[in-house]
Amino acid sequence: MKVGLMGGTFDPVHIGHLIAAQSVCERLELDEVWFMPTNVPPHKEQAPGASPRQRLEMVKLAVEGHPHFRASDMELRKGGVSYSIETVTMLRAQHPGDRFTYIIGADMVRYLPKWYKIDELARLVTFAGLQRPGYDTGYEGLPDAIRQSVKLVPMPQIELSSTLIRQRRASGRSVRYMVPDRVNHYIEVNRLYEA
Repeated sequence: MKVGLMGGTFDPVHIGHLIAAQSVCERLELDEVWFMPTNVPPHKEQAPGASPRQRLEMVKLAVEGHPHFRASDMELRKGGVSYSIETVTMLRAQHPGDRFTYIIGADMVRYLPKWYKIDELARLVTFAGLQRPGYDTGYEGLPDAIRQSVKLVPMPQIELSSTLIRQRRASGRSVRYMVPDRVNHYIEVNRLYEA
């Protein structure tokens, strides 16, 4: 099976995440995309606004009913800092016949050389680097061993982030249509990200 891995804090998950996953799923003909909320991301210092359980629940609500999307609590159960190499090593041991593609944003492509144990990781997975119109991913400047494991996948320009959603909620503005309806309902009922 060909599986896309989409990691992130998903605080909250939004339509940009879903469109990105759909773009990669179609372009690379993946069987499934697994959304994996990170426990503690190595590259972010600010603690998430929602609890790990709430972030996972929002991901479950966002992917429910999609034939190719799944929510995974693997990194949350593992605990600690979520390093991609550890996650991929565990997944390959649990699913030895599957091939994994790690989905990353356009802004993360140029930073791949700084990832923990990137040389080893690049031998284990393919990276799907999302291309945004007019954005230089730095792909050409990557070391050969890393660049060979990266496939650039175009996606529509969407100016949306979890940070923007949290800011809008904190200022009392709506995030409707920025997140799936069921996620929006969950955020409102649980009063997430309010000031």
